[in-house]
Amino acid sequence: MNTKAAEELPAVSVIMPVLNEERHLRAAVRHILEQEYAGGLEVVIALGPSTDRTDEIAAALAAEDDRVRTVPNPSGRTPAGLNAAIRGSRHPIVVRVDGHGLLTPGYVATAVRLLGEMDAANVGGIMHAEGETEWEHAVAAAMTSKIGVGNAAFHTGGLAGPAETVYLGVFRREVLERLGGYNEEFVRAQDWELNYRIRQDGGLIWFTPQLKVTYRPRPSVRALAKQYKDYGRWRRVVTRYHKGSVNLRYLAPPAALLGVVGGLVLGAALHPAFLVLPGGYLLAILGGSLLEGRKLAGRARVLLPVALATMHLSWGFGFLTSPRKLARKVIASTAPEPMKPVSESN
Repeated sequence: MNTKAAEELPAVSVIMPVLNEERHLRAAVRHILEQEYAGGLEVVIALGPSTDRTDEIAAALAAEDDRVRTVPNPSGRTPAGLNAAIRGSRHPIVVRVDGHGLLTPGYVATAVRLLGEMDAANVGGIMHAEGETEWEHAVAAAMTSKIGVGNAAFHTGGLAGPAETVYLGVFRREVLERLGGYNEEFVRAQDWELNYRIRQDGGLIWFTPQLKVTYRPRPSVRALAKQYKDYGRWRRVVTRYHKGSVNLRYLAPPAALLGVVGGLVLGAALHPAFLVLPGGYLLAILGGSLLEGRKLAGRARVLLPVALATMHLSWGFGFLTSPRKLARKVIASTAPEPMKPVSESN
């Protein structure tokens, strides 16, 4: 690319909230800095109160490359860290990356090009789950299958086009500043909530399978269960906060949980015929695992039904038990105010 063309490219700020990410942080930042993008690039890491070596690694990364710097995130909450990093950054394009996400080659250049071509407010692509252990391989297969996550294009792929939400996202700073950034009350589901406001504001959310971010799944059943319970819990808050934002895909996990628990209770108390409900779910999970696990090694294939059931039932439990007082607290909170614009650096 010639010098003139490079000068015309908008500079990019990559924002990254991190908490206890010593395992993946260095690799995540390396994948950002190795992006072949001729425009300016900076990385702003928002540091939560980690209990591992995350802060030490982040300090070393900042010392090694002046494009990297850190800002504090005392609460450790993801949306607060994202907003802190946005305020601490300075360029007109904002790229969100997590501490366990690895950008694929060409990600930044492709995203910036599509923002311009589609006149979009936010573009994003696929959450490409990829494990390192047998359990993580099983979870990755579950997270990229329709039986695991439904028809969400950013999990399973699909054709490019307008979308309700995308994974992570590449934004125009002016949009984030005008809408006040992320709603810090949403500990989870903050991406979906922000994209909902962008769409309500008339902005285009554009999905493309050209953009992929490698995602490292949770390393244990317990961690996966907590993750999906929180997803369900906060998705219920979103549906109460933004009326009309629910769809059938979000109701499938709670329906499955009610069917399994209700069938077991009624089967024991009234008649064995009710056991057809949990039995049907079990057969569906096993059948889906046989189909989706064809490329997995032996142990990962055995673990796949466990991963699928953990995701479904934990999400459903979180959705069904999400307290109304949590939604009322969010609804009563002050809506995000416009951020003070930050001048672009030279």
